[in-house]
Amino acid sequence: MPALIPSAPSLEALPQLIKAWALELGFADAGIASLQLGEDLDHLRRWLDEGMHGGMAFMRRDLHLREHPAQLRPGTLSVICARLDYRPHAESALRVLEQPDRAYISRYALGRDYHRLMRARLLKLGKRIEEAIGPHGYRVLTDSAPALEKALARNAHLGWIGKNTLLLNRHAGSWFFLGEIYTDLALPPDPEPAVENRCGSCVACIKICPTQAIVGPYRLDARRCISYLTIEHHGSIPEELRPMIGNRIFGCDDCQLVCPWNRYAGLTQEPDFAPRHRLDSAKLIELFAWDETEWLAKTEGMALRRAGYLRWLRNLAVALGNSPSSPETIAALQARAHHTDDTVREHVQWALRRLVQTP
Repeated sequence: MPALIPSAPSLEALPQLIKAWALELGFADAGIASLQLGEDLDHLRRWLDEGMHGGMAFMRRDLHLREHPAQLRPGTLSVICARLDYRPHAESALRVLEQPDRAYISRYALGRDYHRLMRARLLKLGKRIEEAIGPHGYRVLTDSAPALEKALARNAHLGWIGKNTLLLNRHAGSWFFLGEIYTDLALPPDPEPAVENRCGSCVACIKICPTQAIVGPYRLDARRCISYLTIEHHGSIPEELRPMIGNRIFGCDDCQLVCPWNRYAGLTQEPDFAPRHRLDSAKLIELFAWDETEWLAKTEGMALRRAGYLRWLRNLAVALGNSPSSPETIAALQARAHHTDDTVREHVQWALRRLVQTP
């Protein structure tokens, strides 16, 4: 362990200072996580064995890195977890979902890609710790490496894992991002009792899921999850699930929108999370008309890039197939009916069959 510099705070005092510095940097909260993850790993293994990870083979491949933080970042003795609220000032999510000619994009993806902003702030926090205590080895993560992120955040007392499998906080709901600093400092975890699970008997998230992807409390089948299907899944979306996707073209927030704890979630003051290009209420036809050059220009620096342009078209074709039939919608789909990509073409033709009356 690196020697403390003169007048540096003790390791015992450092967690409270880290929390204060995190707040100064714009984080909503921070804490030190216990690395006891046994039950979480057992849960993950059962989930993998049941095939609920779908095509995300990396979940099984990197299991050992999730199990042993010191393998992910050699020398790791502690994990600092931080929370950054993101609920944007945007058109009402429920209002957009009620208008089938509009495109619903998960609220986290409307503005700048959070990975860059979170990473920059975590690096600043790491440097602030160095200024106080001297050089130490660390690595910052934000959904960017194999880590049991929600379990670590729960261990750091940032919330509890809800029945929808998201981390919930009684003061902020679930509209926040998580990030970590893996460090070789032996920081003491918060001695206070773990945050109480306050889901109680509520099953609102299970009932609301459009595709019934939440197959039971704390059990999410990614193969049915709209977020997985529209972002992570390559190739054809199962035909029986397409009508249930509605107008959701990138992600899904239904289990958050219905969660009672999200009534306490405030709006973010971070300008980078503000919606770009009116994507909080854009029309499906308008977005379907973007060519790849326009899509690349308008999604620069955004999480929307993760899906890629072809999956963007695929998802929009599904949403258009679920929208009211109109001459404009049919014409937009017919313009791409012979697209060179097999998957795009298949979904466009599916949408046309739903909208065009056959004799």
